[in-house]
Amino acid sequence: MDMSLVFIGTGASTPSARRGLPSLLLRRGGEHLLFDCGEGTQRQLVRSVGLPDIDVIFITHFHADHWLGLPGMLKSFALRERQAPLAIYGPPGLKDLMGAVRFVYGRLPYGLTIEELGPMEAVRREGYTVGSVPVRHRVNVAYGYVLVEDSRPGHLDAQLAASLGVTPGPDFGRLQRGETVAGVAPEQVMGPVREGRKIAITGDTAPCEAVQVAAHRADLLVHEATFAEEETARAKETLHSTARQAAEVALAAQVRMLALTHISTRYAGGELREQAREVFAETEAPRDFDQIELPFPERGAPHLVKWRSESQRSQAPPEAEPVGDGVGAS
Repeated sequence: MDMSLVFIGTGASTPSARRGLPSLLLRRGGEHLLFDCGEGTQRQLVRSVGLPDIDVIFITHFHADHWLGLPGMLKSFALRERQAPLAIYGPPGLKDLMGAVRFVYGRLPYGLTIEELGPMEAVRREGYTVGSVPVRHRVNVAYGYVLVEDSRPGHLDAQLAASLGVTPGPDFGRLQRGETVAGVAPEQVMGPVREGRKIAITGDTAPCEAVQVAAHRADLLVHEATFAEEETARAKETLHSTARQAAEVALAAQVRMLALTHISTRYAGGELREQAREVFAETEAPRDFDQIELPFPERGAPHLVKWRSESQRSQAPPEAEPVGDGVGAS
């Protein structure tokens, strides 16, 4: 099953010409999961992958740059006559927040479920779970999220199964489902169980042990990196992270790949990536609309796929990354 993470908005509290406000779109098979929904998210989606019928939304915390695009998106879904139900999950206080902005999106033609999660609470979906991870930020409760796929059966040794008297075809499928066929038990012909993929997303946070533990051996850790190393004091004051601190978490957690996001407008991104790579080599700093493909581990490592804008596709020179004065400290 294909899986990719699209970086819809990679900026911090202030958008720039090249970085929108925080939002990530996870595509898993035919499902679409949205993590955070900053102002302008639906427009960012339209510009990149289109506005899909999101299946579920997870909000990390209630600073405006992480949720303010949500009411407009809900209304757009209504105007498109969406019928499929939608679930939104987030920290305690989510129901009050959504109640306060109800006047914006009004009555909806589809079912809307709003669920508040406790720390380390898991949402079970078909083939995987998404768990909340309490992080350290300047709000009462802020979460990261970890998606963990179910384990998969090992490979079937078809030649061995046939030699033991199992007829190729449907009986092979029964073995893979754990059934004994013609006296042959699955463990006789199946390889070791294979772990599913794992993605950890921090939201806004200072470096914390909870993220390190939850992200252990993840295929991908998406960690905020609001500041460069020379702004360590500012990061500590605002309970954000530097790129180097994100890399130290990735190294300790033994993840396969680190992606930096929530980048302040004062940085282009490349300098943060290089600071992080001094600690953790497998680091990227995606721009908006870049995506990371996540194959099953036995099929290769996660890899960054850069988005090509219309101008780039016509071989026009790309714009320079704007640099502003925003501190990105929300």
